[in-house]
Amino acid sequence: MSGPADEAVSDAVLIRRTMADIEPIADRVTSYFYALLFLHRPELRALFPIAMDVQRDRLVKALLTAAEHIDDTEILVEYLQNLGRGHRRYGTRPEHYPAVGECLIGALSRYASSWSAQMEGAWVRAYTTMSQVMIDAAADAEALAPPWWLGEIVAHEWRTPSVAVITVRPEQSYPFLAGQYASVETPWWPRVWRHYSFASAPRPDGLLSFHVKAVPAGWVSNALVHRARLGDVIRLGPPAGTMTVDHGSDRGLLLLGGGTGIAPVKALVEDVAAHGGRRTVDVFYGARTCGSLYEIDAMMRLRQVHPWMSLRAVVDERKDVPLPTAIREGGPWAGYEARLSGPPGMIVSALGALRGIGIPGERIRHDSLEDMITKGMEPLGPP
Repeated sequence: MSGPADEAVSDAVLIRRTMADIEPIADRVTSYFYALLFLHRPELRALFPIAMDVQRDRLVKALLTAAEHIDDTEILVEYLQNLGRGHRRYGTRPEHYPAVGECLIGALSRYASSWSAQMEGAWVRAYTTMSQVMIDAAADAEALAPPWWLGEIVAHEWRTPSVAVITVRPEQSYPFLAGQYASVETPWWPRVWRHYSFASAPRPDGLLSFHVKAVPAGWVSNALVHRARLGDVIRLGPPAGTMTVDHGSDRGLLLLGGGTGIAPVKALVEDVAAHGGRRTVDVFYGARTCGSLYEIDAMMRLRQVHPWMSLRAVVDERKDVPLPTAIREGGPWAGYEARLSGPPGMIVSALGALRGIGIPGERIRHDSLEDMITKGMEPLGPP
């Protein structure tokens, strides 16, 4: 007689079989999903951006990513809770989830070649569990914080022709930790949100700063860099991200920042200083060219003030990402913790280097690759 554990294993197998079926035709599955959703629940169209090419496959991709981890409870729950909290900023309500589930299963059943009644049952059970985790996380977050904050732009400083440092005054207290990021929506592209890391530790005046690089086809980034002016009001989602520092540890801290990924690195240095500077901090600042080291003066000032901090700039004009080599040669780092922020290619390369020199995975933190992509950071090299 089979029990719940056997059923979960069976469901995971069936779900992965579905995903193998649809992977080559994911675009068609996504298009059909939205067609079903907007046909049967036209009122939900208002929750999505006017231009759907901005949204495209994010919702479906998120749900499929969650389903892929259906038998890994710890990863699945954390991922779903983040989704549930994040969906609040779009106005998602508990009653919306059943419609999304029905249309997702409808799209999968149309395109999965191995679809069966057993497979449908597995997806119904999986989605029911997944949606309840998201609903519960959103309800918990509702009791603690609003879905978004209004913030007035009070400073807009150019660092390069495509990079600006933007300072925002939130209308009410905005609690966050150094190393985290916020989702940002501009008034020019409603319901289009992008992630940007905080570029400083929490300040007494409550101001928030972000480093934004305008990237090709980057609707939010180009609006913030080229269109935003003092006095404009943007919306900020709740803080997120785990690239924070435990100040109860006295381990050395290795910080890697590439491109605009130097923003949270700078914030973490300030955070260590605010907690007494009781640990060694080694910073590697990577860029394609010397001109791209737009924050080098600020980082050098921090180094001059804090004797426990070292700073190394790594410039890669050949586009082959020598940052991992510089890390390996600069050690030993085996007793350190590491925090990484930058383009996905840099993160992947640096992760391999750090693990290769003896830093275990549990002492390395970085934002997920999906988060890094939505931050719109410029490429620094191949994965």
